[in-house]
Amino acid sequence: MGPGGGPARHLLTEREQARDAHRTVRRVWTYLRRQRARLAITALLVAVSSGFGLLGPRLLGIAIDEHILAGDLAGLARIARLMLVVYAISSLAAWLQTYVMSGVSQRAIRDIRCDLFAHVQTLPLRFFDQRTHGELMSRLANDVENISNVLTESVTQLISSVLTVVGVAVMMILINPRLAAVSLLVLPLMMLLIQWITKRTRRGFREQQQALGRLNGIIEETVTGQRVVQAYVREEEAIEEFDRSNQQLRRASTEAQIFATTIGPLSNLVNNGGFIIVAGAGGWMAVQGLVTVGTIAAFVNYARNFAMPLNQIAALFNSIQSAIAGAERVFEIMDESPELQDAPDTRPLLSVAGDVVLKDVSFGYDPDRPVLKHVHLHARPGQTVALVGPTGAGKTTVVNLLTRFYDIDSGSIRIDGTDIRQVCRVDLRRQLGIVLQDTYLFADTVRENIRYGRLEATDEEVIAAAQLANADAFIRRLPQEYDTPLSERGSNLSLGQRQLLAIARAILADPGILILDEATSSVDTRTEKHIQEAMLRLMEGRTSFVIAHRLSTIREADLILVMNDGQIVERGTHEELLGARGFYHHLYASQFKGQPSLVSSAAA
Repeated sequence: MGPGGGPARHLLTEREQARDAHRTVRRVWTYLRRQRARLAITALLVAVSSGFGLLGPRLLGIAIDEHILAGDLAGLARIARLMLVVYAISSLAAWLQTYVMSGVSQRAIRDIRCDLFAHVQTLPLRFFDQRTHGELMSRLANDVENISNVLTESVTQLISSVLTVVGVAVMMILINPRLAAVSLLVLPLMMLLIQWITKRTRRGFREQQQALGRLNGIIEETVTGQRVVQAYVREEEAIEEFDRSNQQLRRASTEAQIFATTIGPLSNLVNNGGFIIVAGAGGWMAVQGLVTVGTIAAFVNYARNFAMPLNQIAALFNSIQSAIAGAERVFEIMDESPELQDAPDTRPLLSVAGDVVLKDVSFGYDPDRPVLKHVHLHARPGQTVALVGPTGAGKTTVVNLLTRFYDIDSGSIRIDGTDIRQVCRVDLRRQLGIVLQDTYLFADTVRENIRYGRLEATDEEVIAAAQLANADAFIRRLPQEYDTPLSERGSNLSLGQRQLLAIARAILADPGILILDEATSSVDTRTEKHIQEAMLRLMEGRTSFVIAHRLSTIREADLILVMNDGQIVERGTHEELLGARGFYHHLYASQFKGQPSLVSSAAA
């Protein structure tokens, strides 16, 4: 369990079950086959390029036997022109196939990115609470880019290489079956070699991607928390942690690349051995008068053409293994269960009066460690309910359950008499306005950050919301006023200014129920006064839940619920709870230590 009773964060741990490369490839293929017409054109162009490329050595053999040895220069010129046309067509088809396939692959990658990002939007908060953002970014960016590179550069090359190998084998058999049999002796050995390397490279590249994800997680956390790193003089520790993770990535990458680079020299060795066998066997057969010189020349060229695509296939398998490792990690995210969908019988929730009841609610982020235990709560329409208590008491968890970021384990939560599990989740959240202590602003203009509360709002409504939130005055002093761009998380504004924008955003959303989670706990007294005035305007006529550590801010609450260890231990108004001299009185006295007159006068 994390601070405040929330779920603990930890590094993403990889699943240990065996990967299924064939299933991964089939899933990638589902994105490619959406473009059947372009794939068919690509396949046709690959066939043309490979087919015309295979004619060259055959024409060379004919040129030697029928024209060079016969001294027929005119015939040699004709066949030379024919070879030029053949190779030109082959080259043009090769360029066109790359052009068409680039479009196919980028459309497929676009669809994968869209589906992945869309699926991420459906995942529950529990998923994000338990994973580092850098690791997720690595999957969304690096792993998808890995797939993109292979689809763009390798698919047509792989198909072309396979067709070339098959075509060369067919041509060799048609020219001279016995010499072809000798030439093809290297094929089984090459297939065994590729299979042996493939198993090891896939594992190596998967470990490399995992290590890269961990490194990205460290980078993201360190950059985001750079102020804390520098404030606590932890630069050396951050560098050491980065270096350890970087070393892990180096070791994983080195192991993967060792296997990846081994296959090239080994395949060259096998192919050169095969070439020697062909040359020796062909020379012996020529001496015996079994084949012509032109046939030997054609076979030597075919042997080279046979070796080149085999080497390409071997090299492509390495990059393909890297892409498969990346695709596995992408599809792992896609296979994560989305947020629980609304039940078929859910009803819309278009407006609320604000009557909220929690009845015997129990919940735990970890089923074995309950955070809330049999909580009962009733907030009447328009009432302000304050939740107070020590850290970890379960205050923020109540908010998480009201918004259905998490679903309760037992009991019920009702709004206006309807269980929130029986209403549309989207409608429920539209009726809830949330202002958190850690305000999140996007890297956009001030205007668009406020408009995020209601995207269809006009500029006039945005400005009116800012005025009600006491934000208009400081916005007018910004360089471009409402069109001033904000940096990431709004870091070019003060904390109080960010809170005022968050309140303006909530005012614009016009929710029926308001949740304020420590909204003024980190600002100075003067700024707090402005925020309090804005919050009072926002809370007017709305049922409001206020979570506060600074007890002076909730004296006027209609009902104060004192929480401890997941239970409500006291309830009442500020004066009633002080008069009871119980847990709330102890909390209040500890905050005003050294000012006993304030405590005694409040309790009087």
